[in-house]
Amino acid sequence: MVTKDHNSIVRIARDNGAKTELEPVDLGARVRELRKARNWTLEHAASQAGLARSTLSKIENGQMSPTFDALKKLATGLEISVPQLFTPPQRDQVIGRMAVTKMGEGASHPTTTYEHELLAEALTKKQMLPYRARVRARSMDEFEGWVRHDGEEFLYVLTGVVRLFTEFYEPVEMRRGDSAYYDGSMGHNVISVSDEDAMILWVTSLTQ
Repeated sequence: MVTKDHNSIVRIARDNGAKTELEPVDLGARVRELRKARNWTLEHAASQAGLARSTLSKIENGQMSPTFDALKKLATGLEISVPQLFTPPQRDQVIGRMAVTKMGEGASHPTTTYEHELLAEALTKKQMLPYRARVRARSMDEFEGWVRHDGEEFLYVLTGVVRLFTEFYEPVEMRRGDSAYYDGSMGHNVISVSDEDAMILWVTSLTQ
């Protein structure tokens, strides 16, 4: 498959994810699950949230409906946002899943400007899309305008030297070990300025 840019790689992953319907969440059970996932005692969690132990116990056991102020304290103590207190785990999510991709075994998707190697392709419904890319482009003239897509993106230079062009910033030259984090909706392109093709790691967040 030959495409013009890594927009298509992001679309491939997003299209492969099935939509799921959210179900009502038992707040008490959700709070208990989050607390136990951190291996926290009731006392420690209550202290982190600035609540009385008895208050947290009543919330977990469904004996009390917390005020919004209490919800904010709970979320802060658990280091999450308030909406995450009401976000259920996906019904078909496998806890502890993992995918290992050996060097050179990722799915290859060459384009005119990059050669992508998709990583962890076996995992479905990922929230991140990781892939290695060989940067073939040597000039902005090789792109048909800016690359744009939903989500955020992290770039890490593995080998060679690249120049990162973005819509709102001056071009940045980056070498091995350098990284950048930026909004995917902001126009961006990467070219190699070293003699050999540069290698980079890209991680893109996937919006559901």
